[in-house]
Amino acid sequence: MFSKNNTYRHVKYILIIFIFLLSFNVSAQKTYKRDYFNDGALSSEGWSDNDQKINYWKFYHANGKLKSEGHYKNNKRIKYWRTYRIDGSKQSEGHYDNGTKNKWWLFYDSEEKINHKCQLKNNQKNGYCLMYKNEKLVSAVKYSEGKKIKEWTDYRSFRKENSLKDLQ
Repeated sequence: MFSKNNTYRHVKYILIIFIFLLSFNVSAQKTYKRDYFNDGALSSEGWSDNDQKINYWKFYHANGKLKSEGHYKNNKRIKYWRTYRIDGSKQSEGHYDNGTKNKWWLFYDSEEKINHKCQLKNNQKNGYCLMYKNEKLVSAVKYSEGKKIKEWTDYRSFRKENSLKDLQ
């Protein structure tokens, strides 16, 4: 027959198995998700947890070319992102923090040469924007919370008035 100690031991094992299965079921909600355009072409793919985008995602133009790629956390863009034009050429790249553009962002012309780079904070220009033509600096503008403070049209005057540490 079962002794009291054996009964407790069996209940303990059943409880441990139940907790294990329950924890496995909770983690099983992380899925790889794919969304499609009406014509059946892939529009996006990435990891989801309880209908919240997480980890690495890719988005596509209707022609199948990559549109953007980067990471999510709790349905908000984070870390480094890249965007691409409909022809597949690089358009921009930069950092997101909790769904907003921050730090340095690089913007490319149709030949994938940098045409300007800007410091952003909370989706606004905040710091310097450097404009390039044929890969040479042609002007610089300083912004504060999206408002232009000052503009330089030659490198010499820009460098004379600014510390290069500000550009990091």
